[in-house]
Amino acid sequence: MASGQEIEKAIVGLLGGIQAPGGQSLVDAGIIVSMRGGGDRLTITCRNPGWPDPIRDRIDRQIAAVVQSAFPQIAQVAVDWRAEPVPTQNAPPGNAGAAATPPSLDVRHVIAVGSGKGGVGKSTMAASLAYALSHRGHRVGIMDADVYGPSIPHMLGIDAPARVADNKYQPPLVDGMPVMSMGFLVPAEQAVIWRGPMLHKAVSDFLFRVDWGPLDFLVVDLPPGTGDIVISLSQQMPVSGGVIVCTPQEVALLDARKALSMLRTVKIPCLGIIENMSYFIDPVTGNRSDIFGHGGAERWAADAGVPFLGRIPLDMSIRQHGDQGNVRDNFRAGASSRDSLLQVADQLLLQLADREQAAGPTIEIVEG
Repeated sequence: MASGQEIEKAIVGLLGGIQAPGGQSLVDAGIIVSMRGGGDRLTITCRNPGWPDPIRDRIDRQIAAVVQSAFPQIAQVAVDWRAEPVPTQNAPPGNAGAAATPPSLDVRHVIAVGSGKGGVGKSTMAASLAYALSHRGHRVGIMDADVYGPSIPHMLGIDAPARVADNKYQPPLVDGMPVMSMGFLVPAEQAVIWRGPMLHKAVSDFLFRVDWGPLDFLVVDLPPGTGDIVISLSQQMPVSGGVIVCTPQEVALLDARKALSMLRTVKIPCLGIIENMSYFIDPVTGNRSDIFGHGGAERWAADAGVPFLGRIPLDMSIRQHGDQGNVRDNFRAGASSRDSLLQVADQLLLQLADREQAAGPTIEIVEG
C-alpha cells in the first residue's frame, strides 16, 4: 500500500495536468497550497487569484475527477478556496491598512448596446459597431456582458482564453481590439445561473480586472431585456450612453420601449435606436421586401424623443460572417452592408459630439 507521502506526490502530479486560466497548470501557477486528508476524505486548499465562480466550479470538478479516478478509495474530495489579498493601489510600501484608490478605466466613452428582447441582432450590432468605430480611427474594446449567452467570441473567431497576469485578465486582441467575455471563462455548454451580487462582481471584474489599456470606446454588449447587469454597469462607472437595437415590427418595439425605460431609470442617456433587419433586397431580382414591416423604429424614436441612428438591412452576408467568426468581413471593400454599418457609427459619433458641445468646456482649476 502506498504511503501518505507517495499518495500526496501522485496527487500533485495529477493536479499538474489541470490547466489554469492563462495556460499554466494549477501547480505551476501556484494555485495548490496544501492537502490534508483522513480515511476516505481529502481536502485540497487552493489560492484564489480572483477567478469567478464558473472557473472555480470547473476546477473543483476536474480535481475531484482526476483524484477519484486514480484513488477510488477517496470518496470525498473537497476544494477549499482561499481568497488572495488584493494589493492596495497607489499605497506606499508597508501601508497595508491604507484605503485602496478607487479603480478607474482609461476609457473616454463607454457605450452600452442593449435590446428589449433576444433575437434582434443585438450582439451582431455591438460587434459591428465596435468594428465601425475602429474603422473610423478610434481605439475600441469590446466587453461581452451578456453572461447568459455570450456570443461575441464566436462572432469574432476567438478560441484563445483570456490569460491572467499580475492579478488581471489579459484580453485577447482581435484586429487590435481587446475583447473580454464570459465565453472565455466557462465551457460553451455550461449555463450561467447567477443572482444580483454575482453579476455585480462579474461586471466589476470585467471593468476593472481586465487590462484594457487606453481606449476611446468600450462597447458593452448587454444581455437582452432589463435587469441587474445594466444596474451594475451604471453604478460602477459613468456610461456615455446606450444604444437600443430592435426590429421594425410592433411586437419587437413593445420590448424595446422597456429597454429605453430601463436606461432612463438608471440615468444612462439613450444615444439612439438602430432598426436592424429593416428590409431585404433580393440578391437575384434586386426587389426590396419589408419582411418585418418598415420604419417602426424610426417612428418610435421620434415619438420617444431619442435619436434614430439608422437602418441595417436583413443581409445574408451579415449572418454568414457572424456564424463564421468573420464580422470583420462586413467592412471589407464592396461588402453589401458596409455603408449602412458605418453610417450608424457616424450618427453615434455625431450624437456624442453634440452632447459634449452642449455640456460646454471642462474648466480645470490649478492651485498655485
